[in-house]
Amino acid sequence: MRTPSHTLKLTPLIALVVAIQSCDPMTGTDSIPPSSPTGLATRTGDNFIELFWDESPESDLEGYHVYLSSSSGGPFVLIGSGSASYFVDTGARNGQTYFYTVSAYDHSGNESELSREIVYDIPRPEGYGVILHDFRNLPDLGGYDFSTFRVLPYDDLYTDMYYEYYQGEYYMVVRLEDTDIQDMGATSSILDVPVAPASGWSETHDVRLTVGHTYVVWTWDDHYAKFRVTSISPGRIVFDWAYQLQKANPLLKRIVGEEGRVAPHLERSR
Repeated sequence: MRTPSHTLKLTPLIALVVAIQSCDPMTGTDSIPPSSPTGLATRTGDNFIELFWDESPESDLEGYHVYLSSSSGGPFVLIGSGSASYFVDTGARNGQTYFYTVSAYDHSGNESELSREIVYDIPRPEGYGVILHDFRNLPDLGGYDFSTFRVLPYDDLYTDMYYEYYQGEYYMVVRLEDTDIQDMGATSSILDVPVAPASGWSETHDVRLTVGHTYVVWTWDDHYAKFRVTSISPGRIVFDWAYQLQKANPLLKRIVGEEGRVAPHLERSR
């Protein structure tokens, strides 16, 4: 459960006024719904999506409802409820696009309007601790195919990239002409690169490797992937990776537009 981004402190007099204003004068029951949740965001997983939002400030808050749709305009279907400002959609499947919004409800059952933010995400497969060997020493263990999540021979037809140690430098090499690669710089996690770049690809179709850097690959069959180097030596490299199953979609992690609008997919062309 995330730490609230803000809290509401009421003096006894103000609290009494709020309580009176929140009640129906005829029945004495609360009829005022909580405010809509804010700060909704997601984190992409492998066959799951995590949702986060700011805690609502109302003192009579009971919990939140989470809604799902296949489009930004709905209709939205309730998929879960709870008291925490955090939810994991374990029903999400890799390669599918999901849209989410949330509401808040109080002890009296009053429900807020849906959150202004409507976010979307696309679960995608990921892996950790993959080992490739220098293709000159162990050619059958030098290459990697993101689409099948497998280590392959460096010269296999489906290999997207292969590892090379050459004259004291570490390189990742991709298929010439029809696959691209780019160094995105130092990151603390594979999750830190949310989207494939629109330009800046290596003209030589290779990159020098550095521990802690994340790299994006635009594969020969028009998919995007990323990997982060965790260990490296002349004989082998160890990396984490993630792969976007949707063809031509550069999103490698959620992107949310300003003021609650869902950001469109970035368009790329070969």
